Amino acid sequence: MPELPEVETIRRDLDPELRGRSIERVRVYHDDLILGGMNRRTFSGRIRDRRILGVRRRAKYLLFDLAPDLIVRVQLRMSGRFWLGSRRPDPQEFRHPGIDLRLDDGRTLFYDDTRRLGGFDVLEPETWAAAESRIGPEPLPRAFTWRVLADRLEGARAPIKNALLDQRRLAGVGNIYASEALYRSGIDPRRAAGSLSESELRRLHREVRAVLREALRSAGTTFQNYRAVNGRSGSFQTRLHVYARDGSPCPRCGRPVTRIIQAGRSTFFCETCQS
Repeated sequence: MPELPEVETIRRDLDPELRGRSIERVRVYHDDLILGGMNRRTFSGRIRDRRILGVRRRAKYLLFDLAPDLIVRVQLRMSGRFWLGSRRPDPQEFRHPGIDLRLDDGRTLFYDDTRRLGGFDVLEPETWAAAESRIGPEPLPRAFTWRVLADRLEGARAPIKNALLDQRRLAGVGNIYASEALYRSGIDPRRAAGSLSESELRRLHREVRAVLREALRSAGTTFQNYRAVNGRSGSFQTRLHVYARDGSPCPRCGRPVTRIIQAGRSTFFCETCQS
């Protein structure tokens, strides 16, 4: 699933291209891509002829602000992709059309979703505000200090890996970057989140921010499904130390990287360097 660096990369691709454009026509291929119980006719009617004020990101969501006061929230999930152009992309590249948004400049924003786990919903500002209040702080702004992280983890009995994935505690961090940040910090992912010392919290805070920034500069991590706009791949997968490297030698000590399951997700770590 795309995490903060991937979703932010897509936002940066889309915002300058869509800002100020109007949606002239909407085509929905599958009803299950419209979330929140809305049917395709209602969805199309609510967003058609509206101007796009900009594209934002919050946690792992893309938010299209429409004039005068409507928000389209996009969840990419496992396989959602965008293509922006004057003609439909190559069907060998985009094989599962989902939603088309025709713009007033003649281009179309194509959304493709192989697994159809993602989708769009339309929210009033107050509805989004209530949903956003349940999301934790963003890890990249300067206001996110190590003390903020400590406060979000205080007293938590859950393993630190699971706590980092909890979007109520921290926004945008997923499986890849939690595993990498914990490796860089030398922290066992099985440790209770509330048991970390001040020095460990400072290290973890630093490495969470560092790994997210580095991944963002690399346009994210591409294994199979993730692509930025118009098929661009990320390259951070070449810089991963432990994620998806089980059995390979640890870059520090040379012992095999271990894979375990935590809360249904794979965790990768070095039992020697993260003891």
